[in-house]
Amino acid sequence: MKASRAEIDNLSFRILGAAIEVHRQIGPGLLESVYQKCLAIEFFEREISFKQELEIPIVYKGHTVEGMFKCDFFIEDLVVVELKAVSEILPVHQAQVINYMNLLRAPKGILLNFNVTNLFKQGQKTFVNKYY
Repeated sequence: MKASRAEIDNLSFRILGAAIEVHRQIGPGLLESVYQKCLAIEFFEREISFKQELEIPIVYKGHTVEGMFKCDFFIEDLVVVELKAVSEILPVHQAQVINYMNLLRAPKGILLNFNVTNLFKQGQKTFVNKYY
């Protein structure tokens, strides 16, 4: 299914709303795995379809190399969502999202860092690529 930019942007808005609700309810300072479980509940309640801990295969010279990468969430086969609970986002975290987007041919990616005071202002970064 090819979605329009408006549909992808609307989905991103819904994803961020779910993440903000999780952050509002439980705040910063917890493990990434806690945020992942809570966000899955929030996506389910908001009827946002997702794949969690999706293994992303790598194809090397015609051979599939499995178990190398796992995407925290792949939302409606359109948006990669990667979670962190770190003191600061590093370039390697951003590269991770961009790589997942390219491997999955996803037009958009969202990197969420829950270890901040304000998730919307400090804890989210959105990426787009040639599939957008």
